[in-house]
Amino acid sequence: MRPLVAHVDLAAIRHNYAVAKRCAPGREAFAVVKANAYGHGAREVVSCLHDEADGFAVACLEEAAEVRALHAGARILLLEGCFEPAEYLIAAQLRLDVAVQGPEQAQALLAAQLPSALNVWMKLDTGMHRLGFSPEALRDWHPRLRQAPQVAELNLMSHFANADLRGDELTEDQVACFLSVLDLDFDQRSLANSAAVLTIPAAHMDWVRPGIMLYGATPFSDIGAAELGLRPAMSLEAQLIAVREVAVGESVGYGATWVAERPSRVGTVSCGYADGYPRHAPSGTPVLVGGQRAALAGRVSMDMLAVDLTDLPEAAVGDRVELWGVNLPVDEVAAHAGTIGYELLTKVTARVPRRYRS
Repeated sequence: MRPLVAHVDLAAIRHNYAVAKRCAPGREAFAVVKANAYGHGAREVVSCLHDEADGFAVACLEEAAEVRALHAGARILLLEGCFEPAEYLIAAQLRLDVAVQGPEQAQALLAAQLPSALNVWMKLDTGMHRLGFSPEALRDWHPRLRQAPQVAELNLMSHFANADLRGDELTEDQVACFLSVLDLDFDQRSLANSAAVLTIPAAHMDWVRPGIMLYGATPFSDIGAAELGLRPAMSLEAQLIAVREVAVGESVGYGATWVAERPSRVGTVSCGYADGYPRHAPSGTPVLVGGQRAALAGRVSMDMLAVDLTDLPEAAVGDRVELWGVNLPVDEVAAHAGTIGYELLTKVTARVPRRYRS
């Protein structure tokens, strides 16, 4: 068996959900499990939070159906709403909470013949300009949806653009925009993503939506997950499968981008971009070999990557390699690769086996 495994600590996910609840006392929390629970396995994550989560949030009907099969009674929020008019019937059959993010979706909802009314979340565009009604359009559509037989609860939601940048002016403007429509009659309100759960109590409203924090990564560039009390849920672990001596002036890997400046030892690791490790991670990106730091050497290949072991003379074939995890934060690796922890976690591919501990 190829020595590459993503170990997933379900107890860490339960711990991180509890952190979100402690940050927003008295509020309810949708555990965001879209994108296969950020690469951790939706089935296992939903099961581990079965008796703890107030609800779950997903991006599409396929994800919602998977959650419903695992939890008959869960409140499940469809974050992007229905993409086709026919999907409203499926949403009603699955007993979903459905976002309505614009006039087209609202019109399709009002035209739908449904067996039961839906809990609807009107999405307000508070300044991100991705999805949502303008404040004026929201005021226009509110009474129509409030009176519609297709609607049970009528709720309000929005999404932050810059909550990960503390003290950002746009975030203040978005909160003010959200508050400006609360004279309208809404049953429930939701605004806070992970960053806002952790640092913006004014945004907590009735429901919070912890996403990346559930998986033990930070939404911030200047505060680590450990400082926030979060525990990493995934450790991506491989193995040294070869070690060789490389003379001064010799290169390693495709494109010959890494050249030995001293007599070097280079190890080959059983992980590559087909497993989800970022191909664009540069030389110098950290890894842990036998618990000690080493650095990427040269370009990441499809199934392998190389590391400079020159300062680890005891490193040998068979040694454990942590690409990220408990001892090497995924956010640190992501920063070296010019991306964010979200992307690394969600891109771990299906060929990497997940092993779970609770």
